[in-house]
Amino acid sequence: MIAPPATAITPAPPGRIGAAISSGEALGYLEALGTWRDQRRSELDRLDEAALAATDGDTVTGTTGLTGDVLLSMALWKAVADRYDLLMATWDSGRVGQAERERLSTLIWGRLDATLDPRLAQRPDVPSSSGALAVSLPEAMRLSDALAASLRARLSLDPGDADVSERLRGLRAQLERVRDLVTSEPQDSRDAFSRKLTTLDERLGEMVQKAKRGADVGGLVGPLEADAARTERDLIVGSATRAEAARDTARAGQLRDELAARGAAIRDLAAHCVAAVSPAPRLAVPDVAALGPVPKATADVGAYLARLATVSRALNLAHAAYATALDERDELRGRLEAYAIKARRVPGHGGDTSEGTSDDLAELFRRAQEVLGGQPADMTRARALVAAHQAYLASRAAPTGLTRGTT
Repeated sequence: MIAPPATAITPAPPGRIGAAISSGEALGYLEALGTWRDQRRSELDRLDEAALAATDGDTVTGTTGLTGDVLLSMALWKAVADRYDLLMATWDSGRVGQAERERLSTLIWGRLDATLDPRLAQRPDVPSSSGALAVSLPEAMRLSDALAASLRARLSLDPGDADVSERLRGLRAQLERVRDLVTSEPQDSRDAFSRKLTTLDERLGEMVQKAKRGADVGGLVGPLEADAARTERDLIVGSATRAEAARDTARAGQLRDELAARGAAIRDLAAHCVAAVSPAPRLAVPDVAALGPVPKATADVGAYLARLATVSRALNLAHAAYATALDERDELRGRLEAYAIKARRVPGHGGDTSEGTSDDLAELFRRAQEVLGGQPADMTRARALVAAHQAYLASRAAPTGLTRGTT
């Protein structure tokens, strides 16, 4: 068995916004994105536990900001996971045409700020950050990578006997990413980040030379990894903040296209929900086309963006409502299967009652399964039947211990 990687690996995104991606590229990316989502969630759970232990027990110095970084990491993961759900709804098991493949590209490269809590982007240690994170899906994943690397280094979760040369290679790659980000900084902040990059380069060079001379540099790698991850994170956040501040016609048009793609994906999800469960939510999924084209006058763009934000909030509510309804059906199915397995493990009660008990449980299971498998599934009956199956199973299992105790 091949052990899973210690941290999630961000897949390379295909295509570009406005251009349809091929079905093969979409399938490969969605599979890699699903793997990233699951691995990063497990990693964040471990980091969260370690951060709580470090804060409560004061076992790690410099724990200030750990909670904020964990919360932002969780918010980024949730935004990526929500966008993954919309991508899968649009993908529809590969039943996609030209329009759907263009929508997939828009959903990949479109901004995620509508699903990120703006308060989490207000970072006291990043002076340039004061608004929502206007990041795309790939940018959110890279920011999540940087935050996770920083948290791992600060919490000393990387194994002490890890291959130092491999970590040094990782640092070189990270500093190259930082170098690319520095070149896109405006002049007023580029010099400061250039000095930070130079310092990081010098520290890495000194560390490499010491390692070549046979010195133990394991204790120096962690702090450098933390500083490099923080610098990369600050550059990503700064770039995202400047994008948010650029309220122009091009940005409004892009956001409008993204909301149109999200709305179409959520309408697909709503149609699936209405066909799958009853009663289903009856929330209207707004159509951004009703707002009309983006105004040409710069003075009107701000008001148009505010209306787009209202549409985005309505889409979030509709997405949550329909997804929750489908999740409840799946949860009831899982509970019913678990109760059926438990019922098979309950010993008979003797006499003629054991066969009757088995028949009754089987009938309740059959009816509940039939209702949950209906199109649409009657959720009111399904809840009642699953609860009845659970209650009947509990009532027949409980007296067993009493009977044996009195024998």
